[in-house]
Amino acid sequence: MKLKDKVCIVTGAARGIGEGIARRYVEEGARVAIADLSLDAAQQTAGLLTEMGPGSAIGIAMDVTDEQSVDAGVARVAEESGGIDVLVSNAGIQIVHRVEDFPFADWKKLLAIHLDGAFLTTKACLPHMYKRKAGSVILMGSVHSKEASPLKSAYVTAKHGLLGLARVISKEGAAHGVRANVICPGFIKTPLVEKQIPEQAKALGISEKEVVERIMLGGTVDKEFTTVEDVAEVALLFAAFPTNALTGQSLVVSHGWFME
Repeated sequence: MKLKDKVCIVTGAARGIGEGIARRYVEEGARVAIADLSLDAAQQTAGLLTEMGPGSAIGIAMDVTDEQSVDAGVARVAEESGGIDVLVSNAGIQIVHRVEDFPFADWKKLLAIHLDGAFLTTKACLPHMYKRKAGSVILMGSVHSKEASPLKSAYVTAKHGLLGLARVISKEGAAHGVRANVICPGFIKTPLVEKQIPEQAKALGISEKEVVERIMLGGTVDKEFTTVEDVAEVALLFAAFPTNALTGQSLVVSHGWFME
């Protein structure tokens, strides 16, 4: 097993992409902390994953925009498990508006969850990784870390910012054996994306079918959605990779929507 007894924290992991990554880690023998705003949802998911095995999971409440909440959650995991090996900063939301109509409060909310959340969780985890002289920080970017789309100014800005953060972490962490990388998925049919379809159709004045076929999948090679399982495999690669040879990188998982 590639992650046997490794201690992993995955934020926003009660459902969606985060749950898929946590599930894959548990399959590989990891001890995973399911960090989510909803403690009930986190504990429910943790129970299901623990039953599945061979690894295990616990659920913890965490607001990634609140430093005290993050520090307390990370400290609890480190104390109970003896340290931290892997962080997956996955928590995120989507809010769509044209730039001229974007409420400043919504702008700040989205950036806080994506950027502040990645910063605060990384800041809290790094000392524990440095003690072990090893660790992997994985930030959840997007094809929008590389590209832009109408209506998504805050999201695109946040996802671009994660690339810079990961590169700095990789340079500072190298001497301590800590790597940092970014996963950049294409569109995945999670509740977050399902919610966007009617919102974009209304904002752009087109049908929901056109949103899916033209806006979301128009640039792919096969008109297929990326899957949670696809992303989880990349998260496993980044978590289990043994050396600093793979650090400061971003890997696009998008059915060819973006190529580099």
